[in-house]
Amino acid sequence: MVRPANRRPGQSRKAQYSLFVAYVIAVTGAVAGLLLAILSVVDPVGFAALRVASQEITAPVARVTRSVTGSISGVDDSVGAYVAAGSQNRRLRKELTETRRKLVATSSLQEENRQLKGLLKLQETDKAALANGYLLTSTSTSSKRLALLSIGRNLGVMAGQPVRGADGLIGRVLSSGPSVSQVLLLTDVDNIVPVRRASDGLPALANGRGNGDLDIRTLNIANNPFKPGDILVTSGTGGLYPPNIPVAIVVRRQDDGALARPLADPGKVDAVAVLRPYTPDNIEAQAVPAPTSAAPPAGAP
Repeated sequence: MVRPANRRPGQSRKAQYSLFVAYVIAVTGAVAGLLLAILSVVDPVGFAALRVASQEITAPVARVTRSVTGSISGVDDSVGAYVAAGSQNRRLRKELTETRRKLVATSSLQEENRQLKGLLKLQETDKAALANGYLLTSTSTSSKRLALLSIGRNLGVMAGQPVRGADGLIGRVLSSGPSVSQVLLLTDVDNIVPVRRASDGLPALANGRGNGDLDIRTLNIANNPFKPGDILVTSGTGGLYPPNIPVAIVVRRQDDGALARPLADPGKVDAVAVLRPYTPDNIEAQAVPAPTSAAPPAGAP
């Protein structure tokens, strides 16, 4: 026989117990709330202590909930950061490359300006300067140490003329074309320059080693007074190179002389000046005073 659909709870003991428990819970909650309300009015201090105690009981549950929430939020942040890391790294690398390029360009311009200012000052005071140009290329590994100069016979550059930078001697012109010239560098094995020590005028010879350095030998083989830090300049002996052009600095003393390093590195020098050769004719021309504008009349005392 089928049970009726509208069976009352009173006919089921389980349903009766469930309904009774629900009533008890509702009444208990209402009574507890009423008591708490009365307690908060009658004894605020005791109510505050009770509230603190309840918070202590529920604190572990709150900590666990917060930890779980934080972990989920951290996972979201990590995923978002990982997704954005690729594009951010590419952008940062691009900015770093651009900044480095600008820094190199700025440093190059500053060095070039320094060299140009130095040459301009030299040209104002040195009557031997003939023309200014740029070193286009220079060899660093070849057996011959050569450089290509950006000016030639169009500005009066001829073979045998000295070439110097703002920091010191570079070499001499080996051959000249219509608009470019070839320079034999100071460090070439075929280039020998008479020099003297700047501090006391001790004469010596500077000979290129072909590897970027110079051999310095005194004229008196028995005497080797060189020491690291000595500055060598051209002496003017034998002509060609005008005196007092900085040449090299001694880095190490050797048995038969010293090892020196050029003060003007062709690999780093851009602007250079071509000088008139230091010959007796040029020396006499510089020493002769300018003629007067009018000659005294005949018979004048």
